[in-house]
Amino acid sequence: MICGQSSRLARLATTPVWVRHASLITHRHQLSDPRIARRVVIKLGSAVITRQDEVGVALGRMASIIEQASELQQQGREVILVTSGAVAFGKQLLQQQHALSRSIRQTLKVGGRHTLGGVDPRAASAAGQGGLVSLYQSMFSQYGITCAQVLVTKNDFRARSTVNNLTDTLNELLSMNVIPVINENDAVSPPGMQDADLDGVLSVLDNDSLAANVAKQVGADALLLLSDVDGIYSGPPDKKTSRLLDRYCPSKDPDVTFGGGSKVGRGGMQAKVDSATWAWRNGTAVIIANGTKLNTIKAVTSGERVGTFFTSEESMRANVEEQCKAVRSGGRKLSQLPADQRRAIIERLADLLLERESEIMKANQRDIKAAVASKTSDALVARLSLTSSKLKSLADGLRQIAAGCDTHIGHILKKTKIGEGLVLQQETVPIGVLMVIFESRPDCLPQVSALAIASGNGLLLKGGKEAKHSNAYLHSLVQEALSMHVDPQTVTLVSTREGVSSLLELEGMIDLIIPRGSNELVKNIQDQAGGIPVMGHADGICHVYMDKDADPQKAIEVVIDAKTDYPAACNAMETLLVHRDLVNTDAFNDVLRGLKKAGVKVHVGPRLDELVALGGPPVDDYHIEYGELECTVEVVDDTDAAINHIHDYGSSHTDVILTENKDTAKKFLNEVDSACVFWNASSRFADGYRFGLGAEVGISTSRIHARGPVGVEGLLTTKWKLVGHGHTVKEFNTGELDYVFEKLPLDSGDAADDA
Repeated sequence: MICGQSSRLARLATTPVWVRHASLITHRHQLSDPRIARRVVIKLGSAVITRQDEVGVALGRMASIIEQASELQQQGREVILVTSGAVAFGKQLLQQQHALSRSIRQTLKVGGRHTLGGVDPRAASAAGQGGLVSLYQSMFSQYGITCAQVLVTKNDFRARSTVNNLTDTLNELLSMNVIPVINENDAVSPPGMQDADLDGVLSVLDNDSLAANVAKQVGADALLLLSDVDGIYSGPPDKKTSRLLDRYCPSKDPDVTFGGGSKVGRGGMQAKVDSATWAWRNGTAVIIANGTKLNTIKAVTSGERVGTFFTSEESMRANVEEQCKAVRSGGRKLSQLPADQRRAIIERLADLLLERESEIMKANQRDIKAAVASKTSDALVARLSLTSSKLKSLADGLRQIAAGCDTHIGHILKKTKIGEGLVLQQETVPIGVLMVIFESRPDCLPQVSALAIASGNGLLLKGGKEAKHSNAYLHSLVQEALSMHVDPQTVTLVSTREGVSSLLELEGMIDLIIPRGSNELVKNIQDQAGGIPVMGHADGICHVYMDKDADPQKAIEVVIDAKTDYPAACNAMETLLVHRDLVNTDAFNDVLRGLKKAGVKVHVGPRLDELVALGGPPVDDYHIEYGELECTVEVVDDTDAAINHIHDYGSSHTDVILTENKDTAKKFLNEVDSACVFWNASSRFADGYRFGLGAEVGISTSRIHARGPVGVEGLLTTKWKLVGHGHTVKEFNTGELDYVFEKLPLDSGDAADDA
């Protein structure tokens, strides 16, 4: 149950059914559609409007809010503001008046600053209300928009007639494209009285409850409660274990502890949740978010994952459950297809990538233009870009995957005669439903889809928003190819981040999650996945060890390639370990010069710094993945020291030895406990395509299931088939039959055929 739950919220359960109805907006992405989220109430808390010194308004922030509200109206939406700030504005005015009214002698009197202090909030509100609304009018006029002040008191919500008048006024203003600016008249408003409102549920105690009441009366589609908090947390926000809740379901009563009130406002998180829950139950979508951050209103109304979105448990699960069911059903049918039909689907997809090149490029250009406009880094734009050569390589890889379809599903791994007439067989089968989450690179989508089709798995895909147009078009090609033999929904593209959050809760409906992307993405998915297995790697800290017997020319070429071919890749070199005997030799110096010539920033390890004055920045932490043209260089005494260093600071991804000594190389290959271990070859070869897998669904550093680049084989599991003739365990227990456990040849046919 929620800690600190007020009796007011508990009474929501007794509200008549005709009052309580869920919002028509059940998912964040609907907020981006002005036809669905047409009428929006935005509550601006005191902390949003007021300066940090609590005197006067935050003009810059207020200007940004008015700009965002104006953009909403220009989209065809109807906007209502419920605002605080009159008291703060009034304090500023009264302090100025107080300073003007003091005598010169008082002003010059030694003794420090004189402030107004202890001003009555009602007086401050009376002084500031006119100035606040004038400020709104002035700022809105810059966008050709008229706003109108609407002052209310708590008593106005205690009589049906005044509520009806208020509703009529607001509707009339909205019909004329005027933005109502509503504030409680604190100069005359009496204290809040519990249960004294229209429905006996929510009193007007603060601007949160005022906004909730307004939202209900005008039939608002969405209510944004903005203050200085990011949303609802799973615990005290200052604790490291607490996490921001993307969605909040009142009916689930999660274990949530709410903090105190704002330092400049009367409401606290409990008050916000009470008000938000009441508004949500009365048909308004609600989001609690941080209004002090830049462009929060724009982000929320664009469907972005900002703040906490109120939703029902049914809404959270219904859509994603249906997606999962369709994917699993399609996957089962896919797994039963003959190999030649699965091969035909993949080959058709490869053909489509070349046939529809111009359409793919058009979609990709839309993503690239948006990325450039948002000042995305050149490296990320390069990952996002598709070219003719990339599409050709992609199609070649898909055909490579298709060629192996005969050897995947139903491949017999073990066959044993348990006893006379009783045969046991172990064979490969699909895992079931996969969810692959990837960033930036749209070419991942057809690659992963082909791997899922070849292995007979249903697939849920989630790509980064920066590639949304490319991903959408490529996904349509996948579905077109699938429609030859199975339901196109066998491979489904999840369109929102919110959908991913809901999917991560569906233990038992998703069998394996594979995140492909940054460390932050992988760790975030691992933290949220609950009981669903996650296959991936959180770090790619790859080492190259330059042994004393290394060939200098090979060393230069491999080291430069491992670091510079693609610095952001997880298989790029991050640490170069050098045998002590090579320090100050031409071979070592040539490697360093090669790195610097390639623009690589060298971080000097402490042991190397003792031996050579290179002048580079010192290394504070060996366990670091730069992901850029940077690397650590350190000295080790011998091969054993290099292996120990890798085990202490590596991530079990890919590690390389450069040496011409076969025995040293074999020792390194056998003892380094990583998914990939290479001899005289760049770490960049740790890739599914370069391994001949056609493509990879990801790289795994875990020690169960698959390791290294994961192709089709990593997307398969096994099942046992036992074929008998009415056999019972009793027959073996009594000695009528004997266990023989005879190993049978794998080419002796299927156990069911043998029977």
